[in-house]
This record gives sequence, structure tokens and C-alpha cells, in this order.
Amino acid sequence: MFTFIHAADIHLDSPLRGLEYHGDAPREQIRGAARRALENLVTLALEEQVAFVLIAGDLYDGDWRDFNTGLYFNRMMTKLRESGIRAYIVSGNHDAASTLTKNLRPPDNVTFFPSRKPETIIIPEIGVALHGQSFAHRSVQEDLSSSYPLALPGYLNIGLLHSSLTGREGHEPYAPCSVEGLKSRGYDYWALGHIHQREIVAQDPWIVFPGNIQGRHIKEQGAKGCTLVRAEGDRITGVEHRHLDVLRWNSCQVDISECHSEDDLYRQVHSAFEQVLHGCDGLPAMVRLELIGTTSLHQLLQKESLRWEHEFRSMAANLGGAGLWLEKFRISTREIMDYERFLADDNPVSGMLKMLVGLELSHGSATDLDPEIGTFLTRLPAEARGGTEPFDPLEPNQWSDICDDVKELLIARLLTTGGAR
Repeated sequence: MFTFIHAADIHLDSPLRGLEYHGDAPREQIRGAARRALENLVTLALEEQVAFVLIAGDLYDGDWRDFNTGLYFNRMMTKLRESGIRAYIVSGNHDAASTLTKNLRPPDNVTFFPSRKPETIIIPEIGVALHGQSFAHRSVQEDLSSSYPLALPGYLNIGLLHSSLTGREGHEPYAPCSVEGLKSRGYDYWALGHIHQREIVAQDPWIVFPGNIQGRHIKEQGAKGCTLVRAEGDRITGVEHRHLDVLRWNSCQVDISECHSEDDLYRQVHSAFEQVLHGCDGLPAMVRLELIGTTSLHQLLQKESLRWEHEFRSMAANLGGAGLWLEKFRISTREIMDYERFLADDNPVSGMLKMLVGLELSHGSATDLDPEIGTFLTRLPAEARGGTEPFDPLEPNQWSDICDDVKELLIARLLTTGGAR
């Protein structure tokens, strides 16, 4: 009987996005998160005395800024070597042979599968046959698995593959393949990578995405880690997820429809923050807060949105525990308002209100306002134009949201300054 670890998408030294520009953000924790998650992987391997570690692609996050990234990885692998643990790795799209211009020879317990064609590695002492192929370049569009050899009789056969499988939202369709195609190889376990969300695709045979070991932004929420696999002879006997991450990303949507005062609002959000922190297994929490619901506080929030953002940042800082930080704050509430009564009045405020309520800002595009807006967008800072949620008013859904927000803000300002209640 033996165990092994299946991990993927480590993205060593990848910058975590969404908090770097906030003054209160735990910058050192953010920058070092991937390294600390890798340390947790090595610790788990030593504690479980695993036979070997598999990494199914994207060990790195593209080309290194300097050699420290490779040196750090080698130090971690040396710890495994001292306990007789080997590591077998396929390169993915982020660390393809054509992507990394820097390279260091790894410790002798680390084996990278070649990129020219699939290779089989036998571990005779435990009867395991590993099959794998690395990416030769960043964008692999062909089905690599179709060239993998058939299972070797009498061995526990494991395939390593960095692939989108049949496609997953938010991930490029690299090395696409089908479940039926993987099953046709006759392997006992497919160790997949590339998809950052953990997923057990099949159990006969096992086809598993372990997810990445550390969430890097708000779209990578929840616990992250690796898969610990138990085997006996040529049979898989157990598959379980183990957490490795050192901080968590969460969306926190709070309905404030029943809040009638600032104190009510404060208590409601405070309770939601506490629940998030409690569910993070003692890890720091990075939270996107969105207020929803129809509420009499809508105008107050719209008018003083910056004050409330800082209020909630302060609230997060005061919680204590492992720590909670606000990644972003959104107001998606609506006003409790008897529009019909105000619209029936005959005065300047009601006239402007009629115009705003009937205004269809979203029936057009940003270029209708200014044909030169495309040129303007190219001058925005890189952090605004890039990342997981780039600012792009030329994108129809973003433009519609912007128009709705502007309309709500104008109505709130009108009713506040015009004295309507």
C-alpha cells in the first residue's frame, strides 16, 4: 500500500490580484502566498510519507523575473529528496518550453516529462507506470492524450496531462480531449491540471482536477489544495482533497432590505463578515462586499459611498482573528420610493425625476458619447485595463451596468438635494 500527491497549477510567485493597491492590504502575505502553499504541500508529503508527488502543469507563472523563483522551488524539492520522495512534472501553458527563458537544473529527485512526445516512467518497486507529456509551447491545440501509450498490464497506470478536457469556463481550451478518449488508454488514474477549480470528473477510472493550490484573485474562491491518493497494488483505494492554501477569497452579498438605520446596516454587514471569517478554517479572508436589496438607505449609500467603503474596511480590520480585508465594495441596492406620487406633482423636481426615470442610457454604447473613448482607454493604467476584471466600457454588459449606476446616482442626488422624501 502507498500514497501519492496529485497537485497542479502552483503558479509559483504569481502576483495575487485585487488587493495590491489598497493601503491596508497584507502585501507580504499576498506576495508570498504561492510559496507558502507550496511549503504546505511539501509538509503534507513528508507527514504522509508519500511515494511520490505529481504536478500536472503550470508549476510557474510564466517567465521568472529572476532566478530566485527556480532556486526556491529547488530548495523545496531538496526537502522531498532528503526523505526519499520523488516528483514527476509535466509543463503546462504557463511554463512551456517556449515560455521560460531562464532555467535551472532541478535536484535529481525531480523528473520533467519531455515535450516532444509522451514518455512512460516505471517505478518498479511499487509497480507504477507514469505516462506524461509536457507542453512544447504556450498554446497547444491538439489532443495530446491521443498519443499516450496504452496501459501496461500488471502496473498501476497513471496519466499526467495539462488539459482543458472538454472545456471549462474561464480557461483557454488547451490540449482538448474527451473523457471517453482518456478512458480508452486503460489507465487507473488521470492526474489533470489547468482547471483551477477542484473537480472529480470520473471515478472509473479516476479523472481528477485538483484545482490550484492557492487562490490568486476573487474568481478563485474557496479552499484550495491538492489531492491525496491511496493505492494498493494496481488499484486506487482512496482519493481525498487536502487544503494547502494560506488565504481565502470570498464574495459576500448582504441583503439590507430590513435595515432602517446606519446601526442596522453596520450590524448586518458585521454579522456577514464574521460568518465569512468563521468559514475560512482559521485563514485570512479577502472579501468582495456587495450590498443588495430595496432599502431606505439607498440614497445615503449612493451619496456617501466612499465613506461607507472606508467604514467597512475599518470594520474588517477590527474583527481580529486571522484577519479580513475588503477586496472591493459594491452598492447594488434600490431605493424605496413611491415614484408615482412624486411623478404626479407639478414642480421642477418631479419634472427632472420624470426625465431620469424614463432615461434609457443603456440604449447605445460608450462611443456614442465620445468616438475617441477607445484612445482614452489605452491611456489608463495597466492595472485598470488588465487583471481578472478589466475596466472596458466598450464591453456591452459593462456599459449597461455603468449606465444603470449613473442613473441611480442621479436620481439619489436629485431626491436628496430636491427635498423629496
